[in-house]
Amino acid sequence: MKMTDISPEVWKNDYKAFKEATEQFYSGEMDSKTYKGISGGFGSYAQRGGKASMLRLRMPGGVMTKEKLGFIAQAVKDYKISRVHLTTCQTLQLHNLSKDDVCELAVKALSCGIVTRGGGGDFPRNVMVSPLAGVEEGEYFDVLPYALKASDFLMSYINGPRLPRKLKVGFSNTPKNVTHATYRDLGFSAREDGSFDVYSAGGLGNKPAFGVKVAEAVSPDQILYYVRAMHELFCEYGNYENRAKARSRFMQETLGGPELYKEAFLKKLKEVRETGDDLTLKKEELLPCKELSEAWEAAKTGSAHSQEQLLASIENPYTRKRVIPQKQEGLYSVACHPLGGSPDPALFEKVYDVIRRIPGAQLRLSPEEMFYVINCRAEDIEEVLEATSCKEADCACSRFEESVACIGSSICQQGVRDSQALLRTLIEMERAEGFKDGILPQIHISGCPSSCGTHQTGVIGFRGGAKSVNKEVKPAFQLFVKGCSCQGKERMGEELGTILEEHIPGFLKALGFAVQESGLNFEAWYAQDKEGIKKIAQDFLV
Repeated sequence: MKMTDISPEVWKNDYKAFKEATEQFYSGEMDSKTYKGISGGFGSYAQRGGKASMLRLRMPGGVMTKEKLGFIAQAVKDYKISRVHLTTCQTLQLHNLSKDDVCELAVKALSCGIVTRGGGGDFPRNVMVSPLAGVEEGEYFDVLPYALKASDFLMSYINGPRLPRKLKVGFSNTPKNVTHATYRDLGFSAREDGSFDVYSAGGLGNKPAFGVKVAEAVSPDQILYYVRAMHELFCEYGNYENRAKARSRFMQETLGGPELYKEAFLKKLKEVRETGDDLTLKKEELLPCKELSEAWEAAKTGSAHSQEQLLASIENPYTRKRVIPQKQEGLYSVACHPLGGSPDPALFEKVYDVIRRIPGAQLRLSPEEMFYVINCRAEDIEEVLEATSCKEADCACSRFEESVACIGSSICQQGVRDSQALLRTLIEMERAEGFKDGILPQIHISGCPSSCGTHQTGVIGFRGGAKSVNKEVKPAFQLFVKGCSCQGKERMGEELGTILEEHIPGFLKALGFAVQESGLNFEAWYAQDKEGIKKIAQDFLV
């Protein structure tokens, strides 16, 4: 199979069309709808009001190397970038960019391997991977090398047949299923025996659906056959006429239900294999990068710090939880969750200054709008914790403060409600009430039905809307409860009804008091009474 050239120079030529369209849009020669259809394919959208732009940087597998982090830190300084957002698809967005800066940055990013092409629009999106793949204790196997090969393969389709809409692919390394691999357009879920189960035609948003398990115990070296089959099936049966239904989850209905969808997928897979194209991955293509391998090897002969002593030396319980022992003895990952996934842009320079001196260190972006610094030695922990502390970086210091929120209506043209502002209000409430870590759960907030805040996956989720009360339209959210993304326990949140935005702090305050008075943490309280949230919510719905 002859694949499209995806070298940086080829992408650079593509960006000439982006620059031309951007010039026309900002000069008033092109309308916003036409511009969106072009700019999305370059990972950029005009923000609300049409006076500034966003640029989405693809990070395949959520991997941000030192080189990429250094580029971002420098860009923040050189371009005076005022807003950054970590997304639930493991990408990084730069906001409030001028027409000249967005075009210039998109091309400059190619120099360190960051590609924005296909970051939006009707294209394969950023391939997602469990953020601690390769270093997580208890993982079935390291899925990252396979995901990166799938990412390269999908990028070769960017200039090929246009998809009905975006195609999202995810890989998970444990049943935690943080990438929602079991309900992506295409998902590869690791098994204990070293193979993958493959899921297809799932997704969040309007009429969400769990994926159809189209294959079991697939040898990992065969994944590209499944990627190609999914791409061709989507092109053949995806809805090109109705954008609201132009996602793979609607193909289950189009093809007559899950079983017939599986039959159509396997038929397409057979056709792909019969072309004779060799898509089998070679073992030598799947080795971890040299810097990671060397860091893991060095850790075997490194200084003998006791893991128990290291963790015991960290006084704050929440800070202690941020330090995660890796499966490589003597190495650790440090978690950092900027509030709302929107850190002070200066954080990237602080983190870069620390990790550039740590062998094998890199950032791993997470679908929970956070990142991990992986491959930290015991002697690095204090400095990394300081650079990513709540005080220094405006980051979470409780599970509730790790809540997920999309960028919201102050920025997004599609947004209905300001998710970020709501989350900040709720965090202020939590701190004012003095709720301890564990009293309130992580929540998910989407400003509109698009589900960028993954509201359907959380134990509590909110979706932005409005409600007429006494003939007055008020800001409101739909309340979802009891969602779960863990493999084998997947459940879409149950929609309870509408709650006015002004009443949400009171609802969560009441929940916090109920949990606090029980003497339990939220997880234990919820395990005892799965209907408890619903009972409390009834007093706040309209």
